[in-house]
Amino acid sequence: MPPRESTGQDSITVEHLSPELTRRLYRDMRTARDLDTEAIALQRQGVFPAYVSVRGQEAAQVGGATALDPTRDFVFPTYREMAAALAYGVEMVGYMATHRALWHGGLYDVMDARFGAINAVVGGPVPHAVGWAIGERLRGGEGVAMAYFGDGASSEGDVHEAMNFAGVFTAPVIFFCQNNQWALSVPNHRQVAGGSIAARAQGYGIEGVLVDGNDVGAVHTATAKAVQRAREGGGPTVIEALTYRVEPHSTSDDSARYRDEEEAARWRERDPLTLLRAALVEAGHADEVDLDRIDAESAERAERIRDGVAEAPEPHGSELFTHVFRETTEELTRQHRTWQEEVEL
Repeated sequence: MPPRESTGQDSITVEHLSPELTRRLYRDMRTARDLDTEAIALQRQGVFPAYVSVRGQEAAQVGGATALDPTRDFVFPTYREMAAALAYGVEMVGYMATHRALWHGGLYDVMDARFGAINAVVGGPVPHAVGWAIGERLRGGEGVAMAYFGDGASSEGDVHEAMNFAGVFTAPVIFFCQNNQWALSVPNHRQVAGGSIAARAQGYGIEGVLVDGNDVGAVHTATAKAVQRAREGGGPTVIEALTYRVEPHSTSDDSARYRDEEEAARWRERDPLTLLRAALVEAGHADEVDLDRIDAESAERAERIRDGVAEAPEPHGSELFTHVFRETTEELTRQHRTWQEEVEL
């Protein structure tokens, strides 16, 4: 089966969304794009040891995250959900400081943020989300879990087990696959049997939706429907947002060694920000002056986050022993005491 390419659409529509929402979507996507650029620069300067770009996937992430309720729902990300974190309202200096190993992965305030720690275990967030969703239903809550994962992670056994469990117990969870068409250096057609992740949902007795991941309005609408279904007891949904990873897998990767960069260039021409900007103007939700102002404000916000991350002080060494267990253990207490004695020498 040949690799799937762009849907061929060169425009999107946002008339079904309110002007306020579409402008918010644009603002978050624009800020995420600028912050992504700043983050890559920080890695090149040696501030970050590594970084994974979200460029080209902003619509998939922002469109999905804004359909959730941060006061009730809970997001379980991988390592590439910076734009989702921003759109969900996570404190971004602390979140980005994870890349400097200065933050406990969000564990200082993860229950307040309701956005999990960066997770580099391939497929790892998916069973976590199902577990939370089952617990939420048992306690009588109305929250919905969102599990982000990629097309490569969809081949992991953890994902199959989580979807099957969620289907059996009608868990209020959304399995959100950002299919950027490359599992690091392996294309879809070499690792996704059947060619579609969303189509697998039928085998688990749950809903499956394939959506244009570069159309933020389509992503938001599909996610909002899945959230409502889950909240009303209708069970899980698999959303496959078809997009493209236009940058290398990470700052340590050289994608030119394994893919045709002309393909990436074609997808760059279908940039989700460019599409949304044109759609906002066409729908009368904003004019160029409005959007230029948003661009300037977004760039300033990204710069403030960049400076906050770069200038953040290193945490005190005693924090190695905090946020490890809810109640400390004898062994951890012993290690902490030994550390204190060595520091005081």
